[in-house]
Amino acid sequence: MFCYMHMVYLDKRIVFILEGFPWSYRFPSSLAITIKQAFMVFSFLCSKIDFLGLIYIVIAMVGLSSGEKHFIQGGIAQDLRSDGRKRLTYRPISIETEVIPQANGSARVRVGATEVIASVKAELSKPNPLQPNKGKVSIFVECSPTAAPMFQGRGGEELSTELSVALQRSFLGGKSGAGAGINLSSLIVVEGKICWDLYIDGLVLSSDGNLLDVLGAAIKAALSDTGIPKVNVNAATSPEEPAEVDISDEEFFKFDTSGVPVIVTLTKVGRHYIADATSEEESQMSSAISCSINKHGNICGLTKRGGSGLDPSVILDMISVAKHVSEQLMMELDSKISAAEACETE
Repeated sequence: MFCYMHMVYLDKRIVFILEGFPWSYRFPSSLAITIKQAFMVFSFLCSKIDFLGLIYIVIAMVGLSSGEKHFIQGGIAQDLRSDGRKRLTYRPISIETEVIPQANGSARVRVGATEVIASVKAELSKPNPLQPNKGKVSIFVECSPTAAPMFQGRGGEELSTELSVALQRSFLGGKSGAGAGINLSSLIVVEGKICWDLYIDGLVLSSDGNLLDVLGAAIKAALSDTGIPKVNVNAATSPEEPAEVDISDEEFFKFDTSGVPVIVTLTKVGRHYIADATSEEESQMSSAISCSINKHGNICGLTKRGGSGLDPSVILDMISVAKHVSEQLMMELDSKISAAEACETE
């Protein structure tokens, strides 16, 4: 069926006029949308519509008014954000574990309106010849197209790659493995021959800012929920023959998460830093630093976002603040994870 459509840009809005069924949609305030992206969303909406009559589809464009910007920035300056939180306070956190029965471990974490799922799958593999005494971990993130319009098409792919790389840095340290928050040595079965390969997958279900911290919390919870099968290895009769491996279906050992860090992102708005920024607050940031910090206060990884440069003294101050925030966050996550695991056993 054919329909005719006109598109008008008026006061930060794109108005679609066509023959069809009434529909309206509002983008998250942090989204920078182009005309091409608007057409992509329009096509998606049309695929869900039965055309009946003359309608208006109004898509609110991103961009806060000057009054909204002043309200957000002024609240942060006075340590009273728009949702009532102080600058370094997180939104309510909820954690649910064992949400994917087929995985070795999984968790769903919700912080405010940001919700993600992380799962862990363990497979036997061969260690890297350069690191024969360590197992392997891979982290991948996917942004569901239904989580936000900006996740559709290349926007979602680019953000998924950016988040995957940042999580790799946060949990696995450098290329040599130095500073890794996950103990790769615990994944060795037979040194130089057999190891466990952990595939960690993150899925963004809904997004309202601070994705990296929430994904980090979900990975920590999923690893805490992970059970790795016990392996019995029968020595080969000759060096050329592979060893026989018997994987138990009943005996498992819990993955050690004592060294797994939490990720704390401090977003700089004006002259102040805030933790757990919402999408609207992120739209006003000049830069942000994400620190992964373990329970001993050691930094496992560091990532910077935003176009504005930062003075070294400011970076050091942000790291110091992030360490302080991480102590409270670590305690809360450990408590929530323990409560979620207790619910499973009941």
